[in-house]
This record gives sequence, structure tokens and C-alpha cells, in this order.
Amino acid sequence: MDSSIDPFAGYLLPLEDAVRELANTWHPDDPAYRAEVYRQALMNLSHGYFVHFNADAEHPDWSPLYNPVFLCQPNPDDIYLFSPIRDDLTYRVSGERGTVSKLIFVTQRGIPGTLETVGEYDAVSSIDDTDFRVGTDGRLEIVFSAVRPEGYEGNWSQLKPGADCIFVRYRMIDWGCEIDPQLSIECLDEVPPKPRLSAEEIVERLKLQMRIPRNQNRLFYKMQNDILEAAGKNRIHPVRLPGLDKQLYWPAVFSFENDEALIIETEMPAIARYWNIQLNDPLFNSVEYVYRHSSINGSTAIIDGDGMLRVVIALTDPGVPNWLDPAGFTEGTLYGRWYDCSSLPIPSITRVKLADLRAYLPSDTPTVAPSEREDALRRRVRAAQRRRRW
Repeated sequence: MDSSIDPFAGYLLPLEDAVRELANTWHPDDPAYRAEVYRQALMNLSHGYFVHFNADAEHPDWSPLYNPVFLCQPNPDDIYLFSPIRDDLTYRVSGERGTVSKLIFVTQRGIPGTLETVGEYDAVSSIDDTDFRVGTDGRLEIVFSAVRPEGYEGNWSQLKPGADCIFVRYRMIDWGCEIDPQLSIECLDEVPPKPRLSAEEIVERLKLQMRIPRNQNRLFYKMQNDILEAAGKNRIHPVRLPGLDKQLYWPAVFSFENDEALIIETEMPAIARYWNIQLNDPLFNSVEYVYRHSSINGSTAIIDGDGMLRVVIALTDPGVPNWLDPAGFTEGTLYGRWYDCSSLPIPSITRVKLADLRAYLPSDTPTVAPSEREDALRRRVRAAQRRRRW
């Protein structure tokens, strides 16, 4: 046996670095937090297999990114896929657009999970379906390369120097009615067949895979703590991320007691092509969103008669429209998004006693019966399960 190949248990040691990131959570001595970090480490470790073993830049293929399994703050309305690329090669993405509300491509340096901070992501370029043409039959083709191929007049997006990752968002507003795209990605340059990995290559990739849980924890715990430091609790802190020029995020750290509720209140843009609000747990994982009403968007929300949006966070169903269910968490983060909207209002958050909630809502706020909520949840589950998720 090759003595350079360590027993497998030796490769797992870097997972302890992920657990040490407990020190950067809000309650590092809480056994529940520790258990959640263990679970999160294994979740991110499984994501790491796709990062380092599924595809390479010469032989690209879509891998699952954020979804109901890989829960590091995915937008519940989005399905994310990614592939490694190289900035000196040419790629073609082609297939059926489907009927999703938005189709968004981002190229950048830094496959999610390989870097430790948001600031490291650069070489970013993004396009969505307002930037490229789709045939009347729903088919599309986009070429990604450093320079536009000579004589090519079709859809093209530039790969900036250093770009090594492309990822795509399938964004649905009405999960039950929209159809996912069917897309392929291929390298157009002459490349050798995909090789069998050597023992040394496997070992090196295993070592890199084991770092991903630590990297993800450092990245997302810091993002969450930055919000808390900048705004405190129950206050919105708007931010923009590289590559998403049309999207304004408005996160907040939420906190309330078991007998309380939070009311999120905002004006609505005159033109709101897309918006949503979601809840994350204290480790920045999206709260269960297939079997819980933990997110809301323009398809599922009710706008009040005065034109305002009011959303309620509470542990138990308060019987009002626009309830966000935190699935047992009384602290975490909420993330709102305005995408390609005519204005960018900043919502407010009001903390109230749950028993007094209706005193803070319009007098004509309807009552949602338990049977109506159950029916809505069943529709949500069916719609979520019929989407491509991995």
C-alpha cells in the first residue's frame, strides 16, 4: 500500500475547524448550537464533493449549489447550479429557457465553498433574460468567453480575467405554475477526454473538500455578525453583493420572545418585477421552506388596502395574511430582496406582544382560518417538490 495515502479518518480532521467557528456564533456554549454546527458541517462537506469531484473546467457540468438540502442561505424562490470554468476557454450554454420568472447567470472568481469571505469574489459579470435573446420556440444559446468569437453575433457574455465559476439561478415567483429550464454547458475548445484521477489528485481534492465546512462557516457567520454589528437587532441594513447590480438585499437580525411577534412593514415600489422575504436560522441556514411558510413573495403575499406590505413573524400561526413561520427559532436573520424595481424602500420592523398584534394592523386585516393555512401549505409542498432541486 502506498504509505503516502493516509487512513481516511485523517482527512476528516479539518472538520474540527468548522466546529471551532462556534466561537463566532451568538451562543457558542449552547448545546443546540453545537449540534446544529455538526449537522451544518456534514451538509457543507457533501456540497464539497460536487465542488471538487463532479466536473472540471475542461469538462464542465452543472452541480447543485444552494437548495433545500444545501441550506446556506438560498433564496427559496431560486434553484442554483454551478460549474467550474476557465477564463481562457470558450463555453456554450444552450437549451430550453422554460417559463421561470428570471434566468440569471453570474461568472466570477471563486466557487462557493472555496473562499472564506464575500470580499474575495471578483472577476464578476452577470446577465439575465433582459440581456439575451430567446427564440420564439423558447430555445436559447449563450457563449461565454474572454472575447467575443470572430463573426459570432448571438448572445455573448464576457469572462473576466480570473473567472473560474459560472452559476445560474432559476427564479420562480409562482412555484406551482412555472417550468424549470433545461440547460447544458459545454466547452467549445479542443480538450482531452476526461481523465481518471490519480491517487495523488484524489488526495489533494479530498484535502480541499474537507476545508469547505470551515470556509462556509467563516463566510456566513461573518456576514451575519456584520449585519448585527452594523444595525443591531430588528433593524434593516441594506446591502449589495458583487455581480447582482439589479438586486438590493435588505437583511436584518431578528429577535423576539415566544409571546411576541415582529411586524415588517414597507411601501411597495410602483414597479416591482421581483421581491421576496425569507427567514434564516442563527447559523445562516435558510429555515425549512418546503414544509414551512418561512418565505413570501409577490405571488403569495397580500398587499393591504393602503398599498403597504405587512408581514408577521411569530412562532405560532397568528391567523393573519403574510405569516412567516420561523420553525421554532426566535432569532436569526431575515433577508428581503428588491430586484429590478422602480424604487428601493427600506422596511421597518416593529416588535409587539402577540396578543396585541391586531391592534398594530389595519382594522380590515382578514382572518386566515387554520384550514386555509393548511391548504396553502399543502400547495406549497407539492409545488416545491416538483421543482428541480439537485
